[in-house]
Amino acid sequence: MTRRSRGSGKQAKARRNAPKTKRNRGVSIAGQETVVVRLTRERDEALLREAANSEILQLISRSPGDLELVFRTILEDATRICNAKFGQLLRFDGSAFHATAHFGSPPELAEFERRRGPFQPMPGSHLERVMQTKRVSHTADYAAEGVASPPVTLGGARSTVDVPMLKDDELIGVFSIYRQEVRPFTDKQIELVKNFAAQAVIAIENARLLNELRQRTTDLGEALEQQTATADVLHVISSSPGDLKPVFDAILENATRICEAKFGHLQLCEDGILRIGAMRNTPPALIQSIEQRGPYRPNPVSGHGRVINTKQFVHIYDLSEDPAYKERDPGAVRMVEFGGARTLVLVPMLRDNNLIGIIAIYRQEVRPFTDKQITLVQNFAAQAVIAIENARLLDDLNKLNQQLEQRVADQVGEIERMGRLRRFLPPQVADLIVASGTEKQLESHRREITALFCDLRGFTGFSESADPEDVMALLREYHAAIGQIIIKYGGTLERFAGDGVMVIFNDPVPIENPALQAVLMALDMRTAIGGMIEKWRDLGHDLGFGIGIAHGFATLGTIGFEGRFDYAAIGTVSNVASRLCDEAKPGQILISPRVRQAVEKAVTVEPVGEFNLKGIRRPMAAYNVLASSSSKPN
Repeated sequence: MTRRSRGSGKQAKARRNAPKTKRNRGVSIAGQETVVVRLTRERDEALLREAANSEILQLISRSPGDLELVFRTILEDATRICNAKFGQLLRFDGSAFHATAHFGSPPELAEFERRRGPFQPMPGSHLERVMQTKRVSHTADYAAEGVASPPVTLGGARSTVDVPMLKDDELIGVFSIYRQEVRPFTDKQIELVKNFAAQAVIAIENARLLNELRQRTTDLGEALEQQTATADVLHVISSSPGDLKPVFDAILENATRICEAKFGHLQLCEDGILRIGAMRNTPPALIQSIEQRGPYRPNPVSGHGRVINTKQFVHIYDLSEDPAYKERDPGAVRMVEFGGARTLVLVPMLRDNNLIGIIAIYRQEVRPFTDKQITLVQNFAAQAVIAIENARLLDDLNKLNQQLEQRVADQVGEIERMGRLRRFLPPQVADLIVASGTEKQLESHRREITALFCDLRGFTGFSESADPEDVMALLREYHAAIGQIIIKYGGTLERFAGDGVMVIFNDPVPIENPALQAVLMALDMRTAIGGMIEKWRDLGHDLGFGIGIAHGFATLGTIGFEGRFDYAAIGTVSNVASRLCDEAKPGQILISPRVRQAVEKAVTVEPVGEFNLKGIRRPMAAYNVLASSSSKPN
């Protein structure tokens, strides 16, 4: 190793501190100019990319349905900005690729793509790689890989970028640009191509949505037109129930117009004989021939004959090629030579699977009718049947009108009476009377029943301190919940007053074990009202809920006056139920000894002692119902 002289450090420092020479200043200026050139170029490239992106987005906005223009613009910008020779866009349908657009492709490659049609990617090709990975493929020299891909063999491709076009992570296409020399693309250029691919996906999705919207608009327009036509025919039917001619004319006018037919016929059928019921836009020569022919039985080989035999619609694409015309059937010959008919559809008019007529519409060119159009004619055929049936029924009704007037008056009176019963009596009682046709069940009678009384604890204090609107709202909610449960268990609502509700079981509809039904209903009520009480407490309303149940005999029947009747149960059993309810603490269901005997195997109870009930001479033992046996813990 050579030792540095002591003066070398000082000399170097002197050189660094010495004034710069002209040569040194020139090198420094050149470096600065290089940086400026690079920054300027990067700025210009960024502006170019932004301008291209803006142009494409504006184009997508202006021409959402013109994918060819959008794709060509995207390819042109991508190849130009990335200094590529040519580019192509392939669509992928889930199984095969389709050459959709290209820019700058050599003629041989462009012609090949035009003739090729849908294709599978070659094994080992970049396209196969993108399809499998859904990731960008960037190759410095495609030709060096030895894959005889058309872009290489016909386009001279060397450096390539292939970018997947993804929608919801599904491959819908590939965006590719190519250079004919070995010069890899930069990261910025690849990122730009990815942006262009994303814009192509946006354009495809916009076009799809636009096509769906257009198709939807078309479908809605057709549906509206068909509904309007149907409503028009129904209006004619309702306004002319006994006159079939305007109905038939309206049907043929709408059928020929909406289905783009030249003329149409409606023929009525009886015992296989056809006669004209209405015609629309029929050529004069054909009208004259039809009138001369009169009613007739069609040849089985003809379209009308086939409808009669099969009771199915017949769609003839070209009447001049139909067997009936070739066999010189008079009807087919008449239609072709006098009416110029080519394409036609014949639809049967069926009532109870019996053929009563045929609607036929004709085109004078070979152009098959669509399924929607045939369905529309079938709907018109059904409306024609309705009109015919209405006319028949109207005739019958006119004959029976005098006989029915008194019966209708009697039925109206009965309906009014039953309406009053349903308004003022429990549903079970009203239904029973309606079914029996007599009000005998309303007469006073004696029966063993179970009575249930329930009310809200603390309701009086709440109603005195709360706003009337809050009181009414709470009562509506409470009565709605109670009412649904009463209907569910088949109870008869005897009465309700404010928060107090009396329900009876075993009258007027008998119940096998009315006491058990009442207890089960009480358990359901306690659960339902318990949840409501928690909600009310959150609102600051301190309320509770109690129930009393008793079993015994009572006298039942209607009480009240004309215009206002109630169904009531009079007896000690009702009083006991009410008194037990008074003694019940919030959440308790107190039952009498007779009720306990009837339900002891079905529910769990606990004794709560004896009570001196008002109106009852001796103290009565009471029991609190805890739960049904089905809900007992194991």
